[in-house]
Amino acid sequence: MTALLEVRGLRVRYPARGGGFGKRRGSRYVQAVNGIDLDLAAGETLGLVGESGCGKSTLGRAILGLTQASDGSVRFDGAEVLGKSPAALLAYRRKAQMVFQDPFAALNPRFTVFETLAEVLQVHRICKPDEVHARVLDLMAQTGLAPELAHRKARTLSGGQCQRVGIARALAVGAELIIADEPVSALDVSIQAQILNLFSKLQQERKLAILFISHDLGVVRYLCRRVAVMYLGRIIEEGAAEAVFAEPLHPYTQSLAAAIPRMEPDATIPGTPLSGEPPSSQNLPEGCPFHPRCPKVMDVCRTGAPPAAYKVGERRVWCHLYAPTESPNESPDVAQGIA
Repeated sequence: MTALLEVRGLRVRYPARGGGFGKRRGSRYVQAVNGIDLDLAAGETLGLVGESGCGKSTLGRAILGLTQASDGSVRFDGAEVLGKSPAALLAYRRKAQMVFQDPFAALNPRFTVFETLAEVLQVHRICKPDEVHARVLDLMAQTGLAPELAHRKARTLSGGQCQRVGIARALAVGAELIIADEPVSALDVSIQAQILNLFSKLQQERKLAILFISHDLGVVRYLCRRVAVMYLGRIIEEGAAEAVFAEPLHPYTQSLAAAIPRMEPDATIPGTPLSGEPPSSQNLPEGCPFHPRCPKVMDVCRTGAPPAAYKVGERRVWCHLYAPTESPNESPDVAQGIA
């Protein structure tokens, strides 16, 4: 399947501040995103999961050019988008849109729903002036907003209604890629289900590519066919969502999966509860970034470079546990290192 979005070696770092009165601390940096590779095809929904602070949102913003990348490449439909002119970046953002976590803060409180959507259509010249009214009502219908809400302002809407407006705004410019950054975490559970169903419906009808960022593995399992697990700025496991959640490979993923509520009385998932806190992104440990918390840590995990990606079936896992052995009797299912 040809990738619509290709990310290679993407890094984002910030100058570290602190050490008294907010002064910059020498040449130290916060390594927010630390060499990410991922692909996303048209019509595919990829879930990006991990603990708060692991760099998920920064990665999403860097892909859209809302946060400056320190290194790496982002290609959309075969064309590089980082470092482009403002005009080229604007053209890219017509095709790639973001839906934010806080549905209220994402909308101008002085604008009505109609004005919010009409402004997008007019600024980007999506349709003729006499077609704006009909186009706004069509966008509202597609996202489940009743016509009578058109002249309501954001402060009078519910969180779910505001999030629907945000999704409609992304659709208004003909987006092919939506980066949804924790889009249901601020909503009630019943409303979450409605918004997730809306994403699923739009993805199928419009062949949208969706990068769905969340810390809630249950939500990702429901919506996404494929999942990438992120830890301390790196992806550490990637594969089909059902396979990753049913039989997680990386010790970190095993700990996350063990925390998902299970309805089956005899359901078991390998792994042990995760203890401790992630190391500081200003002072990353040598070797595997997960080794200070890993229940299966080995000597090789503590030094040198982080582990390479190894292939296990259709999945990739960045863990020394899956490094190929030199045994001549090695099973064909044993992971093979990949570049």
